[in-house]
Amino acid sequence: MSESADNKLVLLSGWGCDARLWQALDGHWPNGLTITTPDWPGYGERDALDDPASLDALAETMANELPSDAVWVGWSLGGLLAGALLDHLPAPRALVLLGMGERFPHPEGVSRAALAQFRKAFRRDPTGTHAHFLRWQLGGEPSPRAAHRRLRALLGDDASADTATLATGLAQLAELDNAERLASPPCPVHRLAGEADPLLAPAERQRADLRLPEAGHCPLISQPARLARALAAIAEAPGRTTLSEARAEAPLEPTP
Repeated sequence: MSESADNKLVLLSGWGCDARLWQALDGHWPNGLTITTPDWPGYGERDALDDPASLDALAETMANELPSDAVWVGWSLGGLLAGALLDHLPAPRALVLLGMGERFPHPEGVSRAALAQFRKAFRRDPTGTHAHFLRWQLGGEPSPRAAHRRLRALLGDDASADTATLATGLAQLAELDNAERLASPPCPVHRLAGEADPLLAPAERQRADLRLPEAGHCPLISQPARLARALAAIAEAPGRTTLSEARAEAPLEPTP
C-alpha cells in the first residue's frame, strides 16, 4: 500500500466500550495510515455532555476529532452516531458502518420489544446489565469465552462511561434512524459485518459490502487482521463502490 497523508482513519467505539477496545487492532495495520481513536463524551476520561442526547452538542464536541479528510469508522452505536452526525459536520472521505445498519432495532434482529426490556433492566441494574451486554454481544464469535477474556483485558470490569451517558446511548439505539440520511449520503458508505453477528438481522448481514468470516458483532476481537486489512483498503480508496474492488490488494472475501 502506498503511503499517503490522506490515509486517515477515525475509529469510533460502540455502546459500553471506550476507545481502548481498538487496541485489539494494534500490530495489524499496514504502513501509511494515521489512526485516531477518540472517545465519545462521557467515555473514558472524557467529560460527559450536559445534555448527552443533543446531537448538536455532540457534533460541536467531536468536530476537531472527526475531520473531513478522514474515513470515519463507527462500530455498533458508534456507526449510528457517526451517520447521524453527517447532518451536523462536513462529510468525511467515507463512512464505515461496522456491525450497524441504518437503524438498530429490527424484528429479525434485536426487536424494539427486546431493546425496551433491556433498557428496563438497565434502569434497575446498570452495572449488571452492562456486564451482561458485553457477554451477549460476543455470542457470535468462534470462541465467546476467549473473546470475553480479551475484552476484559482491554477494558477491565467496570463500565467505561457514566450511567447517564449509557442510558442515553440505549435511547439512541432505540430511536436514531439514518435511513433518510444514507439514502443519498454525502460520502461513500461501506457496510461491514461479522457473518455471525447476533445483533444484526440476517437481512442486514446479507446486504453488507463485506461479511467477515468467523466473526460476530466484535470482529475487532475475533478477526483483527482481516478487519484491519479491510479498513486499510477503504482508507486507500474510499470511493470504491464495493470492497470487492480491493481484492487484488487485500483478500477480503466480499459479499457475493
